[in-house]
Amino acid sequence: MTSDHLNATISALKNGLTSLPLGSAIDNAETWQQDLMQSGQPPLQDIGRELGNLQSMLSSGALAPSAIGRSLHLLGDQTSQASASAPDEVKKSLIELADLLRRHGTDLQAHAEKGQR
Repeated sequence: MTSDHLNATISALKNGLTSLPLGSAIDNAETWQQDLMQSGQPPLQDIGRELGNLQSMLSSGALAPSAIGRSLHLLGDQTSQASASAPDEVKKSLIELADLLRRHGTDLQAHAEKGQR
């Protein structure tokens, strides 16, 4: 996991979910998933598995905002937990990423619930 890739992901999320082309989001998730699955660390592999789940939802053709929101929120929680044991040079960025993922996940779920009323 490079800090450049981490910073690029944070930057993309700061611009909002809709500013990120779907293909780019899927590619980014795939790159992270590969890195995390190869880490050999169970907490990071758990994040990698959830990224695989998110990737499947994004590429299914029928986007389910509520499910995607739950996945983003879970990824935020997992990233926050992983930040506790992360090297100092990426800890602050991981906490920021976790906050962004949770915020976007919560917003997406709230938006999906409004649409169902």
